[in-house]
Amino acid sequence: MAKRILAAGILGGVAMFLWLSLAHVVLGTGSVGIKDIPNEQAMLGAMRSNLPQSGFYFFPGLGLPPGASRADQNAAMKVYAQKIQDGPSGILIYHPSGQKALSLSQLLTEFGTNIVQGILAAFLLSLATGLRSYVARVGFVTVAGLLAGITTNMSYWNWYGFPGSYTVAYAFTEIVGFLCVGLVAAAIVKHRVPMQMSAKAVA
Repeated sequence: MAKRILAAGILGGVAMFLWLSLAHVVLGTGSVGIKDIPNEQAMLGAMRSNLPQSGFYFFPGLGLPPGASRADQNAAMKVYAQKIQDGPSGILIYHPSGQKALSLSQLLTEFGTNIVQGILAAFLLSLATGLRSYVARVGFVTVAGLLAGITTNMSYWNWYGFPGSYTVAYAFTEIVGFLCVGLVAAAIVKHRVPMQMSAKAVA
């Protein structure tokens, strides 16, 4: 069974990787809801001057020094709430020195991640011994994908204001990715019918 799980996971991960490549490159689901910044060069010039370090930035910030007291934190939160209400607010992932687009290392990391996801999904499927039919096994893995698609995407929409269209598109992409894993893994990871059940069926 271990060899079947490994084979199902690897082949399922390959199927997921191919689907994600198709979804992003051809269908464009990864760019739904994303907009270009107007007057981008002026904005980038200001960022180069004021943001010398790479990082994951939230704005407006709390403006608290390390080790701030509880009283200072409470006061800062009140000011922060007003800043959020007045705007602007958002998040920024920033690389001042730039980086390669679609580098080989990124593709390999994504591929390896999909393989790991496929193996984990196949392992969970191997534990679901009550699922006798192919459709039920595919559905099991797809529901796991539904959980994965909801877990991060809905939280990012709720707390960070990610666009609803982006959230739906990306969750859809991930769920279909797990469906692809399920279609492959369910054909490989099967559960034998116990001898007693087989005998009853014959009787």
